[in-house]
Amino acid sequence: MSDSETNTTHTGTGAGKAPAPAPTVWPVLQAHDAHALIDFLVEKIGFLRTAVYEDGGQVAHCQLDWPEGGGIMLGSYKPDTEWSRPPGTFGAYVVTNDVDGLYERVKAAGVTFTRELSDQDYGNREFTISDPEGNLWSFGYYPGEPKP
Repeated sequence: MSDSETNTTHTGTGAGKAPAPAPTVWPVLQAHDAHALIDFLVEKIGFLRTAVYEDGGQVAHCQLDWPEGGGIMLGSYKPDTEWSRPPGTFGAYVVTNDVDGLYERVKAAGVTFTRELSDQDYGNREFTISDPEGNLWSFGYYPGEPKP
C-alpha cells in the first residue's frame, strides 16, 4: 500500500491526503507466550514483525506495525515489573481500509470471532476476534473523528 493510500477510508474520500504521521501512541501488552502471540498476529492477522528482542528466551520487547499505520509493542509477562498487566486483558481497535478482505483472510485462518462482521448504527463496518491469550481485537474502517 502506498503512503497516499494510508489515509483513505472505505469510500476513498481521503485520496490525496498527506501520509499519516508516524505513530506516537503505542499500546503495550504482555503475553504468557509472547512468541506464539507474535506469530498469531503476524501470520493470521497481518501485522508486520518490525523488531523482536529476547532476553533468556523471553521476549523483552517486540514492535509489530500495522501495514496501514500504527502499531503495538508487546513482551513476555513479567508480573513484578512496572508495566505488568495480566495477559488477556488487552483490547484494541485497528483501522483497515479493507475490512471485508481482512475478515475473509482471518476467517480462513481459523481465528476465533467474538463478533462477526456487521454494519454498526454509527456507520462503521467491523468485526472482533480474540487472540490465543484472550485479548480482543476489533477491526473496522472507521478512522476516528477529524481533529478540531
